[in-house]
Amino acid sequence: MLPFRFKIPTVRSLLLFLALSSTLNILSCRAAEADNQSQRPTVALALGGGGTRGIAHIGVLRVLQEEGIPIDAVAGTSMGALIGGLYCAGLSCDEIDKVFHKRAAIRSFNTVPLWVRVAVIPITITPRLFGHHPYEGLYRGNKFAKYVSNLVPPDKRNIENLKPPFWAIASNLLDGQAHAIKCGDIGRAVQASAAIPVLRRPVEIGDMLMIDGGILENVPTEHAREMGCDYVIAVDVDQRVMPVEAKTFRALGSVSNRVINMSLCRIDDPQLAMADAVIQPDLRGIKLLSYKPSDYIKALHAGEEAARAAVPFLKEQLEELQKKKQKESTALTVVEGNPPQSGP
Repeated sequence: MLPFRFKIPTVRSLLLFLALSSTLNILSCRAAEADNQSQRPTVALALGGGGTRGIAHIGVLRVLQEEGIPIDAVAGTSMGALIGGLYCAGLSCDEIDKVFHKRAAIRSFNTVPLWVRVAVIPITITPRLFGHHPYEGLYRGNKFAKYVSNLVPPDKRNIENLKPPFWAIASNLLDGQAHAIKCGDIGRAVQASAAIPVLRRPVEIGDMLMIDGGILENVPTEHAREMGCDYVIAVDVDQRVMPVEAKTFRALGSVSNRVINMSLCRIDDPQLAMADAVIQPDLRGIKLLSYKPSDYIKALHAGEEAARAAVPFLKEQLEELQKKKQKESTALTVVEGNPPQSGP
């Protein structure tokens, strides 16, 4: 006879034990995952302006998502503000792609063909003779603002409600500075950020009078930095200024296009220097305001290709940054934990 009684566990007890073990294991894994996420580097995107070339942003966003590169905040200028705003409002890359593929965004941006607007300039000047003095510009942009707002869910139409956080960058005519629009209607903010001088009228935002952010901060790295993330990726969709032959400038509009590219590159360089990484799609041959479907497709693919080429570098950088944060966190824990002191 045994000196003690051995009670055979019931099936119910075994099931209860297994359930508790499984629960504890899940909780442990979630705690580890949460701790890992808390030490993950946060990433902000600075999406630059560039008209039709800015469609490359869709391709960049799509690849970053597919590759698991986190996006914790977005600052956008002009076309970068439009695409970045829609993304932060919850639209998928495919949904944003469809918006441009159907050319609805272009039609809302240019409600009347440009040549018609130019032709009726003498008529639009007439009211000024009777004391009416609107802001200068061929288009008001109100229809475009309404169109953008209607693209997003009602609860996402105010910028302050967007996740991840989003800022639209515009240039204030009154103080000559670039400002981030951090609250208010998303359509109105994008309208201001994309108000190309002379083509579109300035937009009143609070006590500021806003025009296209590309005039002062075309790639908004500085403001992306201010959003408080650990790592900033700048996406530059401007054409690089390369040497060309003199005969290039015999074509109509060639000089103005060159001047715009030269100015934007000069504006972009200091901003790109502030970024931790720069993605520059190859957008040669695509004009600033091209309406060709082929240019749309070319820009989209260029964005995807440039992002894929950058992914290995981005993952390496973010992994190193995460290790650094974990090391700093461990060191902080040791200091705060009051390590045992040695004896006398």
